[in-house]
Amino acid sequence: MSMLADALHAFNPLYSLSGFVVGGLVGFTGVGGGSLMTPILVLLFGIAPTTAVGTDLLYAAITKSNGTLVHALNGTVDWRITRRLASGSVPATIAALVTLSWLGKTAGHAANGLITSALGFALLLTAAAILFRRWILDYIAHHLDDMSDRRVCALTMTLGAFLGVLVSVSSVGAGAVGMTILLALYPRTPTVRLVGSDIAHAVPLTLVAGVGHWLMGGVDWLLLFSLLIGSLPGIAIGSHLAARVPDHYLRPALATMMAAVGVKLSI
Repeated sequence: MSMLADALHAFNPLYSLSGFVVGGLVGFTGVGGGSLMTPILVLLFGIAPTTAVGTDLLYAAITKSNGTLVHALNGTVDWRITRRLASGSVPATIAALVTLSWLGKTAGHAANGLITSALGFALLLTAAAILFRRWILDYIAHHLDDMSDRRVCALTMTLGAFLGVLVSVSSVGAGAVGMTILLALYPRTPTVRLVGSDIAHAVPLTLVAGVGHWLMGGVDWLLLFSLLIGSLPGIAIGSHLAARVPDHYLRPALATMMAAVGVKLSI
């Protein structure tokens, strides 16, 4: 009873409110929750970067498992693409976690500093992927036209490895960055199948990374529960209203905000 009372006393409804707002924005725009939630936890609530990233990774694993189930039932997951991404991201994630663990043991402040810098970089990269997606796709298509399946496979695995490191250290980047490159690598695959494949890949990526951060003591379970209470209904409401509310103004505004926060965290 005392543990329950302590937990209720420590519960902060502002975490759930933040989860609801971020969930609604994700439902509206499709912009990854980590791009919004992790900076809020670090800058607004003063959560340690290691704890913010670890908690957000498990939060993403839980929420995206539901999205994967929906896509799988609808037949909109290309498991070949998902396997290619995961074969690159999972080993890279483990390597990144080992590096973070070593930094945490030898120089604790270095791990927090690395995560903060990586978060700033990931936010800038995500903002660029949102704002300049059309130009990025045109450039890549011009230089990577008529590739063999073997080369596409190798590049997909390389993308997975890059995302594994980026997401493990910052919890940001899998959605906007990953989707932009996938659209260029698989131009003949329907977009909905690429979205489903990307979400399905995010589950093992964020789960492995989140468990790694948990083993390093970087997960706040009460915070995770608080975020889920708000975000799950927020995502449902945002997704329901997405078709009625144009997001061509909201997405650039969010990307600009991410860029500003990314600059702040990087300097």
